[in-house]
Amino acid sequence: MSSSNKLRQPPTAKHSENEFLDEHEREQAEEHKSIRALVIHEVLREEGESELERPVGSLAWSGLAAGMSMGFSFLALALMQSALPAAPWAPLIDSIGYTVGFLVVILGRQALFTESTLTAVLPVLVRRDARTLRATLRFWSVVLSCNLLGTYIFAGLVSIPGVFKPDVQASLLSIATAAVDGEFWPTLVKALLAGWIIALMVWLLPSARTAKMFIVMLLTYIVGIGHFSHIIAGSVDSAYAVFAGHATVARYCIGFLIPTLIGNTLGGVAMVALLNHAPLAVEIEESDVEGRNIKGKAS
Repeated sequence: MSSSNKLRQPPTAKHSENEFLDEHEREQAEEHKSIRALVIHEVLREEGESELERPVGSLAWSGLAAGMSMGFSFLALALMQSALPAAPWAPLIDSIGYTVGFLVVILGRQALFTESTLTAVLPVLVRRDARTLRATLRFWSVVLSCNLLGTYIFAGLVSIPGVFKPDVQASLLSIATAAVDGEFWPTLVKALLAGWIIALMVWLLPSARTAKMFIVMLLTYIVGIGHFSHIIAGSVDSAYAVFAGHATVARYCIGFLIPTLIGNTLGGVAMVALLNHAPLAVEIEESDVEGRNIKGKAS
């Protein structure tokens, strides 16, 4: 064989496996590879499967803890707002406080309803059976109800007279009043955007590695600074307005709870679960067929 023919030969498997790198360097190269979208989908689907199988009691306690933890977004925002002057740039700073509750809940692996609008629905999209749908509805009902109960407990605690200084109380009331004063349709649209952003955050976390804290802070900061309605974080604000006597339960439901729940759910399920699942549906089905063929040959 001539030398020119040798040059035209395709690279060998050894070359394709980075023969010029030592073992440590190959490990570094693997660590810096981008995770395929299909892998992210599988990670989140498996997480959703495990969540759907959790006992009701475990889900209830985790959901209650998440609802109470989300109260720290409300409190941190009010504390920072009360310490800053009334200036146009102040929301750019105090909105950082809004991220605190999300950091506690997400890094602490507590059950949050808006996270589950992505993870819990992926098993339904893959399996497409009534059993998985029932499990998802059970999961959502337990987590949502316990999340909301946790927000009421936290709102009741911080509304006790004398707990905070007057300037902090004024900030708490200002934030709470704004949460229940919106109109139905604008609130629903802002809630849709919030649900979309939170579910996108969940989609990004598996590939974030050491940047998880930054991803959570960045995306929830956008929710905070945009005043997008979040069913759990906003429930603490709105419930505080009720406890403080500045809003009725009917106003809490119509001005906040109903439009926000609809918007968050649509944002999480339709905008992310469907849009991120749809491009991968063919690959998932092909993988299932291939897996069944391999099992058939083995048997």
